[in-house]
Amino acid sequence: MNNSTNQQYDSALLSCRDIFLKKTRDYGTSWRVLRPISIAVQLFIKAKRIRTLQETREQRVEEDKAGEFQAMVNYGIIGLIQLSITGPEPAEDMPAEEAAKWYDEKAALARKIMLDKNHDYGEAWRDMSQESFVDLIMMKILRIRQIVVNEGKTLISEGIDSNYIDIINYSVFALILIGEGKHSG
Repeated sequence: MNNSTNQQYDSALLSCRDIFLKKTRDYGTSWRVLRPISIAVQLFIKAKRIRTLQETREQRVEEDKAGEFQAMVNYGIIGLIQLSITGPEPAEDMPAEEAAKWYDEKAALARKIMLDKNHDYGEAWRDMSQESFVDLIMMKILRIRQIVVNEGKTLISEGIDSNYIDIINYSVFALILIGEGKHSG
């Protein structure tokens, strides 16, 4: 595997982590109230905006596509955290230090899976378009929504967590390619 991929991945993820930690300082962990369906909706909104910008080529709000991909990384990690924390009150606020530990644990999981898949697929993502990333992310979101309808049960398919991880990794890949100037931001 390309060693620069590791560095680029880590750099993109570090940027997302920085945003997550700053927003945690601003808002606390208000995201703790989100259930899987609400996280899927937030992911859908971000992906839909990128897709709309790709199709219309007209942008009226100043936020760039890279910011939307960063938000999808963070919502994906939030989704993984929420799936891991069980208890009587899922909406409990959490100290910023604890949120950072959870973030790092889930980011490391996504990175490990990226490394494994990247090895097996030979960095195929480097030849993908930004449109393909968005379409695949939207498909993963629709899968999450269906799994929620099925009360979290699947017969043969991966669960919600695997879909969050794929969304995180597709978003990081898009950020890497934007950073390389291969996709417009």
